[in-house]
Amino acid sequence: MTKSPAYLTLTLLWAVSLMVGWRPLIHTLALATRNDAYTHILLILPISAALIYLDWPSLRPMVAQNVRAGSALLTIAVLIAGLVGWRRHALTPDLQFSIRMFALVLSWIGVFVLCFGSRVSRAVLFPLCFLFGLVPLPQFALEHIVTLLQQGSAFAAHVLFAAVGVPVAQDGILLAIPGLALQVAQECSSIRSSSMLLVTTMVLAQLLLRSPWRKALVIAIAVPLSVAKNGLRIFTIAMLATRVDPSFLTGKLHREGGVVFFMIAVIVVFVLLWLLRRRENASPTAALNRVKVTTGV
Repeated sequence: MTKSPAYLTLTLLWAVSLMVGWRPLIHTLALATRNDAYTHILLILPISAALIYLDWPSLRPMVAQNVRAGSALLTIAVLIAGLVGWRRHALTPDLQFSIRMFALVLSWIGVFVLCFGSRVSRAVLFPLCFLFGLVPLPQFALEHIVTLLQQGSAFAAHVLFAAVGVPVAQDGILLAIPGLALQVAQECSSIRSSSMLLVTTMVLAQLLLRSPWRKALVIAIAVPLSVAKNGLRIFTIAMLATRVDPSFLTGKLHREGGVVFFMIAVIVVFVLLWLLRRRENASPTAALNRVKVTTGV
């Protein structure tokens, strides 16, 4: 298969997949526009496309179809979608849409492998797998994550209060300090900024690091960092409300200050990436690779 027919086949097969699977895609996009917990979904497709586009000039010579692997992925996607239709009465509507969206994304990846081959697909494995970020979490999974974020944020705030010598008592997601009782509500769980931080960290790690274990380390740290960031927000607002002005509890910092603490977390991620990148460039393997490039070996 030459390159032009490969692009044409890709376009036609993706168009067919959209004709068949437009319902879960529209549902997912609508969910992302009206629910803060799913806002990050709007970033997934543009980021994946941009990452593939950046690497494409070097990958174009490797284009070669792989009908067997691509067809296998397409078959699995069709079977998953068919299973949802067969068992739809046993599944909640949100779980049905999640599984159907998973099948749609898997079909897109299958089409890509079929048209461009395994070598190209392995080279862009991250942006291809990143597309699974389009799959919305079903409600029961989202509620579990929000509960964990609430509990983690309350614990992080408790630690900060204790660290500065403020008497604090905690009962689940309830915190009590002199002059103020706090409850970490679902709206205060920072699910939106946590999702954004995770997506941002994944992309930055992919762009700036080479070592898989270093990438995994940064991404893993992003999760507790998100909880710590929200704990810092609760701590800061509570301290300002009790030490400066009670209006901080309902003021602009409380309503719109999430971006400030999000940027603090992003700065921490950048510092960590900078340190790991320095270690990566200073490693013996990296030095040997630079010598090989310089000497033309």
